[in-house]
Amino acid sequence: MNADSGTAPRTTPATLWNRLAVPAGVLAAVAAAFAYVGSVDPNEPGHYPVCPLYRLTGLYCPGCGGLRSAHAFVHGDLLGALRDNAAGVAAYLGFAVLWTVWVVNAVRGRPARFEPGAAPTWAVGALLVVFTVVRNLPFGGWLHP
Repeated sequence: MNADSGTAPRTTPATLWNRLAVPAGVLAAVAAAFAYVGSVDPNEPGHYPVCPLYRLTGLYCPGCGGLRSAHAFVHGDLLGALRDNAAGVAAYLGFAVLWTVWVVNAVRGRPARFEPGAAPTWAVGALLVVFTVVRNLPFGGWLHP
């Protein structure tokens, strides 16, 4: 509130742009990365390097299939994206939610704080470990990229 008039301070377009510059830059970088992966097919050999863990051990890491998943996602093939890397699709959607909250807070002039705490952080880590283990077991073949 403005002490002189009792009204809220006015947001100018320049102030709003300053608040939205970083979220806009992050969105532009992510959009450029998705555009590149969408235009350069990871299913074609030689376009991207093979996962080092997979190359050395034959085991799938949590990120294996992520580029194929992003390629399918960009092309609107949600089932294909989930098949290639379900954790990746969850991460894309999580990013979209967090980015939207960030922008809404920026527009409202609030600080962008994301402090998930120990329990959610450990839960996400545990889910990634379970995902990695299951996709490398014989019955987890449906999670192979």
